[in-house]
Amino acid sequence: MDIERLGRLGVWTWLDHLSASEAAEFACQLEEWGYGALWIPEAVGRDPFSFLGYLAARSQRIVFATGIANIYARDPMTMRAVQETLAEASEGRFVLGLGVSHAHLVAGVRKHEYKKPVTTMRAYLEAMEGAIYMGRAPKEPAPIVIAALRQNMLGLAAEKTRGAHPYFVPPEHTARAREILGPDAWLCPEQMVLRETDPEKARAVARQNMKVYVGLPNYQNNLKWIGFEDADFEDGGSDRLVDAIVAWGDDDAIAARIRAHHDAGANHVCIQPFRADGQPGPDLALLETFAPARQ
Repeated sequence: MDIERLGRLGVWTWLDHLSASEAAEFACQLEEWGYGALWIPEAVGRDPFSFLGYLAARSQRIVFATGIANIYARDPMTMRAVQETLAEASEGRFVLGLGVSHAHLVAGVRKHEYKKPVTTMRAYLEAMEGAIYMGRAPKEPAPIVIAALRQNMLGLAAEKTRGAHPYFVPPEHTARAREILGPDAWLCPEQMVLRETDPEKARAVARQNMKVYVGLPNYQNNLKWIGFEDADFEDGGSDRLVDAIVAWGDDDAIAARIRAHHDAGANHVCIQPFRADGQPGPDLALLETFAPARQ
């Protein structure tokens, strides 16, 4: 798969609040609007791979990606089988996004030992490379990207995979990531967006959606790497942090943030569009406005 298949703009969102048929309708709507890819996470909800297989069977062009699948959830041989199976079944419309997740999910929820992230990811990728797979092979393997944030994991992304899928990052991180990845690796950052021009309302909705992430060490350490401080993570996040992570405002402000990622070296930006009323699910009106097919 070439990076052009993903396009310049995709969508990252949770779909667990939708029924399977509703999620398929949503994927087909994104396809009609011209979005290159739909990224979904893995946490404590649906199995992402069986779900993406279902969505791929009910669509035609859009690429499906995991953002990300947890490497602690499956051994490398199983993940290799997933990679090959979905690449073949989707006819080349699948990107395998992998990550080490977070200690509280791995050790606390899954009851696995959380090990050194870069060492563990390297060993996992190498085991996938050597895993036996005797099923029907796709025309080409699904590309792998990893949830790389800081220098060592970004270096591993460039060395062992097609590229990186950073999450919870501003354009300043994208620029630094591109320097480390070099010119050829894929760089596909996620960007939270919110169509709300009132600062107080916008930051309240932003903090509501950021609260799951703002206290996690992986994200804190990454943001400290680009200049944020301990105080920025207190009380739901400083205004400075909120404004850096969530692009809120009018359509011009949101477009400017997406453009900033591209200008910093992103190949593909996947937007996570929050609803201004704070309810779960993506802002469909915003997605329609930014539809690549209508630009």
